Formats: sequence, structure tokens, C-alpha cells
Amino acid sequence: MVKIRYVPTICPYCGIGCGLNFVVKDDKIVGVEPYKRHPVNEGKLCPKGNFGYEFINREDRLTSPLIKENGEFREASWDEALDLVAKKLKEVSDEDPNKVGFYACARSPNENIYITQKLARVACGTQNIDHCARICHGPTVEGLATAFGSGAMTNGFDSIKKADVIFCIGSNSMEAHPLFGRKIIQAKQNGAKLIVADPRYTPTAKLADDYIEFKTGTDVALLNGMMKIIIDNDLQDDEFIEKRTKGYQEMKEVVMKYDIEKVSEITEASVEEITKAALDYGKADKAAIVYSLGITEHSHGVDNVMSCANLAMLTGNIGKEGAGVNPLRGQNNVQGACDMGALPSDYVGYRKVEDQETTDWFNEYYGVNLPAKNGLTLVEMMNAAYNGDLKVLYIHGEDPVLSDADIHHTKKALANLEMLIVQDLFMTDTAKCADVILPAAGWGEQEGTFTNGERRVQCLHKAQEPPKGAKLDWEIMNEIAVRMGVPKEKFSYESSEEIFDEIRECAPIFAGMNRERLDTPEALHWPCLSVDDPCQPLMHKDKFAHSHGFGLFQALEHLGPVELPDEEYPLILTTTRVLFHYHAAMTRRCETLDNEVKTGFIEINSEDAKELGIINNEIVKASSKRGEIEISARITDDIKKGIVNIPMHFSECAANMLTNSDSFDPKSKMVELKACAVKVEKIPEV
Repeated sequence: MVKIRYVPTICPYCGIGCGLNFVVKDDKIVGVEPYKRHPVNEGKLCPKGNFGYEFINREDRLTSPLIKENGEFREASWDEALDLVAKKLKEVSDEDPNKVGFYACARSPNENIYITQKLARVACGTQNIDHCARICHGPTVEGLATAFGSGAMTNGFDSIKKADVIFCIGSNSMEAHPLFGRKIIQAKQNGAKLIVADPRYTPTAKLADDYIEFKTGTDVALLNGMMKIIIDNDLQDDEFIEKRTKGYQEMKEVVMKYDIEKVSEITEASVEEITKAALDYGKADKAAIVYSLGITEHSHGVDNVMSCANLAMLTGNIGKEGAGVNPLRGQNNVQGACDMGALPSDYVGYRKVEDQETTDWFNEYYGVNLPAKNGLTLVEMMNAAYNGDLKVLYIHGEDPVLSDADIHHTKKALANLEMLIVQDLFMTDTAKCADVILPAAGWGEQEGTFTNGERRVQCLHKAQEPPKGAKLDWEIMNEIAVRMGVPKEKFSYESSEEIFDEIRECAPIFAGMNRERLDTPEALHWPCLSVDDPCQPLMHKDKFAHSHGFGLFQALEHLGPVELPDEEYPLILTTTRVLFHYHAAMTRRCETLDNEVKTGFIEINSEDAKELGIINNEIVKASSKRGEIEISARITDDIKKGIVNIPMHFSECAANMLTNSDSFDPKSKMVELKACAVKVEKIPEV
């Protein structure tokens, strides 16, 4: 008799956190269906949600530890691999904890991420722990924390349906976050006006009532110009500014220099469109800002984020439904990875490393002697490896060889390590560079929680056993810690629920989240300070999260990209996601998704293509100061002249062979993935 059961879980792709059910036949995952009661997606799924499960039971799953000898991998026992890893980590961290680094996995459950940072801090004594938010939403964490006191989305997803105006900048929701895009459509049906600002005429822009085509990297100028128009027309919320904010006059002094003609010249956007957008936003009773990586992945990403915060505070659009600043998080648990303390500046719950009292608390709780000094960011760790100052790097479920800027630099850095440890499901591009590979359990094979972009902490359920030979991430790290000599009671967990109970002890924002309250379709939003806390998604209703309770305006000048086009490299490259892929290790192993978009392409404006003599689907050479790729051309009027675009998913024509790792945001260490100078050429016939 065939046994079929349904197991509820959360989608492992973007940060929207849609609910779905595994369809399990004879104890194997064979499909999914939407979770009809789920409040986020209301019984709907995007293509990745519908077909993204196909990677789970792929034949190329890693099922044995691998050790590299003489340039080749050989299978090893778990005892041999774990002893080797533990010995090297202890040897180097005993010599100098700053020579060890850890990358946590933003696709993994919260409990695994918490144990990753605990392994770094407790077993190795290092604050060198980071994750991929550094190169996606690091500026969100830094920028919104500076402005509002919390680096998270201010409103719940459903709040957007109550907006009068939605200003979407640097975000293509219909492809990158389709179920949030559905909520934007519902908002429009409710009467909301949608304004989209983007260098590309994206599927989201095609839904807009007003579209502003502007030059990549000029966001601060655009936002300053909009704010000047609002102030000139006396549309600012004086009462909100006076009672709930500080720094307004300093911000206003800078903004008033941004005349519309000057802004139009900088941004190459229409005076009429900028003016109309500013007036519509300023006049709205409830105006929401939506942004994503088009705002953050710049050398001035924090300034871009704080400019969005300025615009919202200027008009009093914080602390109420239908308004707010709403960053759409990239990966399924990148919010959770920040929450769990996988940051060199923060312990779990955003408790600050540089605060001596906080570090003293964790030293006592963990029984260690950590310094009250920030560790290295992901970017700084890679540079330290490149320079020989980092000896061991432990990468948990990340693939920097594909996702980091300037792939040549990344590969050289990894090759310069004494040991690279990779813990993953597949032989990724990064795993190929490893000295030791540890095979881990994946989505559907473990219990735990994900936290979506609206701070909703949701339960995952196990639907099948991991392949024979793979282990749970937290079990692997438990064993390493004990083999390093850490007392077993510090790493003696029996379940993910037990780990989450420790998280609740360490972070007041999770204190009220017990399993009974979490394990419902609605789940819980943080902050959740007690078991009686209703845990509402709306933040900053009466006061901001700063200890003083005020929102802080920032006076910000337009700076623009570090690397500008020149005679040799006359075009600006930006990068994006496509509807059918996230990072390649998963979706390119899903046959249905991979068949939709088999490889990468470069979008070129039709006028630029005509000048270059390039035709549609022609294979061309794209190059920057760092490298070159061959890639198919896609000729379109849906991208601004002078700008080209490459999806980030495809290693055979990787956008990050071209992007710039030298230019990064000094405030967040974000590398400038969204703007670098390139040239595109025909390939000569042989």
C-alpha cells in the first residue's frame, strides 16, 4: 500500500517565507503543494516554490566526507574528517583567533546558524563570523539601525495592501519576490498608485502608474531631489518631525541644494517624472517605500538606505499601516542569519559586540573570554586570506566563488588558506576549492525555524531522512567543538528546539517564542518579549527602537559609483536575479526551473547594440578591468542606454568575473555589485 502524507514547511528561496506542504510518498519527498491557510502566500506559489524541491533527492548529493590530497578528493570517515578539522581549528585559534574565520549559511535554519556563530566564538574565540547579508542587505541592517534603531523591515507584508502610494526603488518584486509582487497587485486593486524607479523597465515597472528611468548609482540624488520638492510644496509632516525625530535641519540644509534640474542631470531622469513622483508620495496619507538589492549593493548602499528612511520620516510615513520602509530580503533566512548573531559586530538578537557589558554577559554565559571588539566582515576575511593574514576559513552552505565580486580575487584568496572547510549539500564551485568537505542534511531533512523579511519566525518540519552519510549541520559542529576540547555540556543539544530555547535565553527579542506559539500558520514576529506579547509586525508605532526613542535624519550628499565608465570601458554593468533561479546550487539542479533559463545573458539597449554592431542572441565578449566572459546578447529597449545587465546565477558566464571587489561601502563593507565599468565587443570570426 502506497503511503502518502503532507508535511508543512517554508519555501527555501526568497525572504518572503511562503508556506507549502511537502508531498511525501513512501518516506521520500516527491512534490509540494501550496499551504492554503498560510497568511503570507494564501495558497499561491511562484515557479521556485512549485518546482524548487527537485534538488533534494538529486543523485549528486554529497554523502561522504571528502579530504583533498595532492589536488584530488578522497572519501574519508566522519571520524577522520572531524578530527582533522578540529585539530586545525584548535591549532590556529590557539595561536591567534583572528586567523580563523566563519561564514554562516543564510539558507539554513536559525538553529544551525546560531550554532555556527557559537562554534566560532566559543570553540575558536573569534569574532570573525559573517554571512551573505554583507553582500546583499548589510546596508539595510546598518542604515535602518542608524535611522530607526532597528535594521529590519518596519511593517508586515500585508500592510502594503493598505497603502495609497507605493514607491518601489531598486526592487523587481515580480521576479525576485513574486508573492510580494502579488500583494502589490492587490494594493493597486485597492486603489494604490505604484511608482517604480529603476534603470530597467522590469516586469514590476510595467505594472507602475509612473515609471522613473534613472542612472544606476544615483539614488541619493534622486531621493534628495524628491525631498526638496516635498519641502518646497510644504508637504512635510511638521508634527511628526518635531515630536519624533532629530537632525531634520541638518538634513534639510543638504537636501535644499538638490534643485530638480541638477537632480535630472545627475540621474538622467525626467524632471516631470521626478516631480510627479515626489508630489504623489508627499500628498499621500499612507505611502510605503519598497526596496531591495538595487538600493543596497553599492559603495554607498548605507547612504541609499538612510535616504529612504529620510523620505519616510519627512512625510511621517513610519509607525502606521500602509506605510514604512520595506526592504525585501534576498534569501529565505538572511533575516534570521542577522538575528542569530552571524555578524562580526552583533551577538544573537543584535546585542552589540563593542558594548563591554554585553560581551561580559556572553563571556559569563558561554564561559569564555571574548574581546569586546568587532571581528572581520566577510569582505575583510576574504581580503585577509588573500594577503595571508587568515589561515582557516569554515564556510557553512555559502558559495562565494559564485556570489562574491571579482571571482579571480576570491579564488586566489581561498587558495592562499592553510585550510578551507566547506559544509554543504553539493559540490559547489566553492566546495571544489576546499581541503575538507562535510556533507550536510538539507531542506526537508531537518527541524528548525526560518525568519522571513517581515520578522516572522516560522517552523520547519522534517519530511524525510537525510541521505545515508550526511549529518545535521548543528550535529557536525557539536562534534567539532567537543573534539576541540570544549566541555561537552556546552554543545550537548538533542534537538533544534533545545537550541532555540538557548536562543531565547540569549536574546530578549525572542524570549516569548515557545514552540507551541511558533508552530502555527501565523507563527510569531519579533520582537516577542514575553509569552503574552502579541508580537505584531508593525514597528516604531509610538517611538523608534533607539534607546532615546527618536528617529535620526541623516544629511547625505550624492557620491555615485566608485568606478565610472571611461573611453575603454564605456558601459555600466548592473546585476539581477531572474524569476526561475536563485543561487545556482539549488535551482540549476531543478530540471523544471533549469529548462526555463538554461544559461546567462547580457541585456543591451538597442541603441548601444546598433552602435556595437551586435544582434540579438549573438555570443559577445563582456570585459572589465578584472576579467572577461563570453555570453549571449539580449537586445532590448527595457534597459537604459549606457547600462547593461547580467543575471547573477550562472557560473559559466558569471557576472562576478567582472564586478569590482576593491570599491566597497566604508559603513557596511558592501562591495559595489550593482555598478562597474565594462565594455561589450563582438567576437571576431575565426
